[in-house]
Amino acid sequence: MNNRSAFETNLDKNAANFAALTPIKFLERAAQVYPNRPAVVHGEIRRNWSETFSRCKKLASALNAHGVEKGDAVSIMAPNLPEHFEAHFAVPMCGAVLNSINTRLDSEVVAFILKHAGSKVLITDKELSTVVKGALELMDEKPYVIDIDDPYWTDGELIGDTDYEAFIANGDEDYAYALPADEWEAITLNYTSGTTGDPKGVVYHHRGAYLNANSNALSWAMDHHPVYLWTLPMFHCNGWCFPWTIAAMAGVSVCLRHVRAEDIFNMIKKEKVGYFCGAPIVLNMLNSADDALKDGINHQVKVMTAGAAPPASVIEGMENLGIKVTHVYGLTETYGPSVVCAWHDEWNDKTAEEQARLKSRQGVRAPMLDDLMVADPVTMEPVPQDGKTMGEVFMRGNLVMKGYLKNPTTTADAFEGGWFHSGDLAVWHEDGYIEIKDRSKDIIISGGENISSIEVEDVLFSHPMVQEAAVVAKRDEKWGETPCAFVSLKDNADAISAEEIIAYCRDNMAHFKAPKTVVFGDMPKTSTGKIQKFLLRDRANNPESEE
Repeated sequence: MNNRSAFETNLDKNAANFAALTPIKFLERAAQVYPNRPAVVHGEIRRNWSETFSRCKKLASALNAHGVEKGDAVSIMAPNLPEHFEAHFAVPMCGAVLNSINTRLDSEVVAFILKHAGSKVLITDKELSTVVKGALELMDEKPYVIDIDDPYWTDGELIGDTDYEAFIANGDEDYAYALPADEWEAITLNYTSGTTGDPKGVVYHHRGAYLNANSNALSWAMDHHPVYLWTLPMFHCNGWCFPWTIAAMAGVSVCLRHVRAEDIFNMIKKEKVGYFCGAPIVLNMLNSADDALKDGINHQVKVMTAGAAPPASVIEGMENLGIKVTHVYGLTETYGPSVVCAWHDEWNDKTAEEQARLKSRQGVRAPMLDDLMVADPVTMEPVPQDGKTMGEVFMRGNLVMKGYLKNPTTTADAFEGGWFHSGDLAVWHEDGYIEIKDRSKDIIISGGENISSIEVEDVLFSHPMVQEAAVVAKRDEKWGETPCAFVSLKDNADAISAEEIIAYCRDNMAHFKAPKTVVFGDMPKTSTGKIQKFLLRDRANNPESEE
């Protein structure tokens, strides 16, 4: 007996009505529809979409000719350069999986990643030659190394078997590139910046990359042909999927080797940049820049920020510069941004301070995320939407990774109960917006009371002399743990004591939440601007370990 309805009978998928979703199609369309529009800017190098498409096909063809096959890994370790942008299309076009490596890692970790991924080819920039050489020396089976010989960078050395331009010169610009037969096929591999143990390899599929690229454009209400500045590393969740977003929108990818306030402001003015991304530390750097650098921006600029909860004062500072802030949230395991602080028109009447406070919340699910909740991590029961009860953030849907490479146990744990377990603790507001309060490992339990390190940091950031702040748990014989604040001051700040900082916190929050210890100085950060709290925890609890 056939139980299929008429709508499911003789109406099957076929080549005419179904294609696997893949961001490769964004590049193809941009080149066909807008061949002469600018696609990539790097110094005086300017390429249109037709030229970029041709270069991607040649790289894909050359990789295949070198023996790279479907399912192989091709790694790249490079700054935000045109070659890095091209690899996001060319590597999957040859059927392989792109592994973009964090440029701040040491040789030992890079060697681990190359071995774990089984990389056949490594594309690298000469600025990173020392680290890469060290990594290759630790490997018995070395990948084929392709150097990027950037004309705008003279330091470092060429260590590869060939250079990028020579390699793609042997490629075929009429190459019949591969498209995935199944959109569930892997497109990229991203390693989490492990704070303990080895980093985990997060596998993305073509479907998720395609959908999150579109989700970015929708979340940001991006203009057609946007001009995007690469302040966010392309290795970080594949630049939050923005290489593919830029292609989908036939925009301009403006490359930037180093993230410096002067360079950012100059490029915004010179190239009429309308969009860029960055962690709150980048926003704070721009807020603190000389006023002369900020002058002369006469067009709308938007910034997307994530990575750590941005203090309301940092958001307000950017808005005062005329740069509109969109706050997003996600993890490597969710293709980068999967939650967005979607704006409501009725909030426009609120004060600048109130608007900044609203924008500091992480928000609601992005357009292409299927489900988001804050729940008890044991029972999986959603917490009340009262803005007070803390629970773990859970997501599910197409913007969640395939899983961890060669790590089935950890993958199963991450997906237990049919949801992705983020490890982030949040409250759920009445309007459905979530607000991160801490990583589960960063919560401070003092005298049986939970203290959110983010709440304390928010108060510290509001102090007019504080440039950066991070709060961690310090072991205490009486209380179990107490908040320990690490603080760096603004360049023009007057001298201030730890006691004055503590008094300021006590004046602006419950006394038991105020830090008991304040340490002044610079803080260790990841390449994406996140403060490495695990190192600060060690410093707070083992001061003798400091050099």
